[in-house]
Amino acid sequence: MNTRRQFLTRTGLAAAGLVYSPLCADQRDRKLETRNPWIYHFKIGEIDAWSISDGFMHFGQGLSLMYPVSEREKMVQALKLHREPIDKIPLYVNVLVIKRDKEVAIFDAGFGGVPNNRKGWLSEAMKKIGIKPEQITISFLSHCHVDHIEGFVADGKPAFPNAALHITPEEFAFWRAKEPDFSLTKRNPKSIPSMVKMAKRNLEILNPQKVLTKVGSELLGGAVTVEDGFGHTPGHAIYRIKSGAEELLHIVDLAHHHLLMFQNPNWAIGLDNIPKRAVQTRKRVFAQAASERTRCYGFHLPYPGLGVVTGNEKSYQWKPE
Repeated sequence: MNTRRQFLTRTGLAAAGLVYSPLCADQRDRKLETRNPWIYHFKIGEIDAWSISDGFMHFGQGLSLMYPVSEREKMVQALKLHREPIDKIPLYVNVLVIKRDKEVAIFDAGFGGVPNNRKGWLSEAMKKIGIKPEQITISFLSHCHVDHIEGFVADGKPAFPNAALHITPEEFAFWRAKEPDFSLTKRNPKSIPSMVKMAKRNLEILNPQKVLTKVGSELLGGAVTVEDGFGHTPGHAIYRIKSGAEELLHIVDLAHHHLLMFQNPNWAIGLDNIPKRAVQTRKRVFAQAASERTRCYGFHLPYPGLGVVTGNEKSYQWKPE
């Protein structure tokens, strides 16, 4: 059995300052009052959808992980104004599952069954909603960071054996390169070797299921469109899901915080691989989402991750449902 320290070291989370936060009192009470507070069912037109929490944690580095450095005092003031913590950055892990007729799709898969009672909740939640791993017919890997890819592998094998795994060619090529280029990132360099090793190992296991899927591709009978979310990683994908007159835009990792990256889309997290591109992408997507009042879903936004973006190019707000 791996210890918690061994797991954090292996995945690079310790070096990245990513640690796990105990549930606050109201969350503990809520868990006692409901059978499973981490499963949220909703509809996208005729499509059944579930937001499943795979865990909750925080970046212990706090604002030292946010850039530019010259803007950090403004970030502090923004957080204080909204009574948000300034010593750590909360991070939610939300996994989207949808069902259309006999097709079942999953968008990223969280951490998987790792030894920590603050994450790895996806598999239990799937059992509760009555979906077996072999019933997943299609899967989408937005990018290869640990909290998105690890759940696709279980006991050294694909966790969803009957599901094609869609990943952009740009993302796949980046991680399969002999030496992936991290020259522009502000990420802690100590975390990079273990992260690359983890991604390469998982991609090798998942290679038989891999389908290189370009931006603009439509899947599930046109219900899902792969869109350009590049910047956080070189091939980071976002997804637009449509059914009838309704749609949902899954922005994945365009925002790691429900206040900071909306109030000023120039404010960025140091985990971005291509920071300038990530900011450009965020501005473009937020502008469109706000203009069209598009219903959105965020992998790292407060659970269940659903809401709309409001505001203008100078400053946006995340309005949860």
